[in-house]
Amino acid sequence: MNIIVSEEIKSVCPEFVGACVEAMVVNTSYSEALWQEIQALEQKFRMELTPDSLKEIPSIAATRRVYKACGKDPSRYRPASEALIRRMLQGKELYQKDTLVDLVNLASIAYGYSIGGFDADRFVGDTLMLGIGREGEPYEGIGRGLINIHGLPVYRDAEGGVGTPTSDNERTKMTLDTRHLVVLINGYDGNRQRVTENAEYIQALLRKYCESDGGCYHLYS
Repeated sequence: MNIIVSEEIKSVCPEFVGACVEAMVVNTSYSEALWQEIQALEQKFRMELTPDSLKEIPSIAATRRVYKACGKDPSRYRPASEALIRRMLQGKELYQKDTLVDLVNLASIAYGYSIGGFDADRFVGDTLMLGIGREGEPYEGIGRGLINIHGLPVYRDAEGGVGTPTSDNERTKMTLDTRHLVVLINGYDGNRQRVTENAEYIQALLRKYCESDGGCYHLYS
């Protein structure tokens, strides 16, 4: 995939760096070993974090700042990474969907970046543009119905929005039939090394749990 970062995003976050991981995969309904990793990280976070301190994690704090700069309240429309960790700290179970969804959630929790996972065969065209949501722009969040993405960073393909740091779109979501995976890591903190490590971590998880060779990744900014 070709990824273009718009000038409107660069104006509010000139340090932005993203990573695109692309791989061929085999999805499954559940992986016990993957969930053991998730539960181990959950126990670690419960010992180390509170609902207030998690907002200070650099990757999460930077995403919250960009939300505010774009005109969105990050406490009402929480970045996905923050929402997932907060749920853990509240003693609530994470939603179990399938191995790809659970894997992307783990990668997001581990590094604090909001990460989008997509069935690349559902994209229209071969280019994604990262911009800012417009007033009245139609967008159906996964399991959330129509949501207001005005003021949210949003990836668009030739047909429209496919992903925001709060929720990805129903149209391009991963399913058990997904074979061609694209994962987008949003580094609003500008930390190229940590974004790279997150991409390589995703590749390692894909090798372990999705019968994949890990595919390839590239950075963009």
